[in-house]
Amino acid sequence: MEKSVMVVGIDESEHSFYALHWTLQHFFSPSPEYSPFKLVIVHSKPSAAMAVGIIGPGSADVIPYVESDLKKMASRVLEKAKEICTAKLVHDVKLEVVEGDPRNVLCETVERHHASVLVVGSHGYGAIKRAVLGSVSDYCAHHAHCSVMIVKKPKAKN
Repeated sequence: MEKSVMVVGIDESEHSFYALHWTLQHFFSPSPEYSPFKLVIVHSKPSAAMAVGIIGPGSADVIPYVESDLKKMASRVLEKAKEICTAKLVHDVKLEVVEGDPRNVLCETVERHHASVLVVGSHGYGAIKRAVLGSVSDYCAHHAHCSVMIVKKPKAKN
């Protein structure tokens, strides 16, 4: 019987890495035959033009440097995800970097892999920040064609 696919979306935030840790701890076993899911970890890399966000004299000169930095950051994010999986003895993992808006990338990855579950972390933004920045988890909860699990990092107790 074919295993279901679980997609975990990650970025460079501690919230997304917490969600990955939590997911591995609760759904994956060191023995692949006992894990109920195939695991796909995806990182959305913005395009250099989107990251720069300006069009004007000299902006074309900056794009190659920004693109290089974005690739390095994506590589670091995937390397950290790989280290977390290795530490949890989960080795059967597909790692992907896809260029684009995280909301679209996650929903498209779900479709491409026919995933049954999407896991995302929650940054815990308040209403104003969420309204300005938009919430990736909220968008995915409404648009992904699968179950969406939003993992919240517990707040530190004072």
